[in-house]
Amino acid sequence: MDSFEPVFLSLGSNLGDRMENLRLAVELLAPVCAIKKKSSVYETAAWGKTDQPDFLNIVIEVATRLTPLQLLHTIQETEKRMGRERNKKWEARTIDIDVLYFKNEISSHSELIVPHPYLAERKFVLVPLAEINPDFIHPLLQLSNAELLSRCKDQSEVRLFTN
Repeated sequence: MDSFEPVFLSLGSNLGDRMENLRLAVELLAPVCAIKKKSSVYETAAWGKTDQPDFLNIVIEVATRLTPLQLLHTIQETEKRMGRERNKKWEARTIDIDVLYFKNEISSHSELIVPHPYLAERKFVLVPLAEINPDFIHPLLQLSNAELLSRCKDQSEVRLFTN
């Protein structure tokens, strides 16, 4: 991949072997996403629908030749291969993969909005994102990941996970 413009993905799991789910998801994405950086693993309470097991979360910075929609479809196929079923919003899941940023692009498509519309409101995304690339500028808000984290009103605890 000639000129590298970062794409950031958030991965979370709260069912089954959560660490193995994260590892496998990264492995399954590797053929189309060259992993440049991977955050530490963080444990957080579920967001949105809280009566479910805690999540393990990571953020990865990747390079890809895919378009945003091709990447989304690859992600959805990966989630499906790993047993993800989409029944209800914010339900427990083996794997959840979101596109946070796609290079510096701003787009709103019926299937995908980039940057992720809730990125700045979710500490469980901002902590690992700021860890691996604190200086990346949100193309809409014109704030760095570190600035977004410092301004985030989300009070949920994001704990470094060690097993």
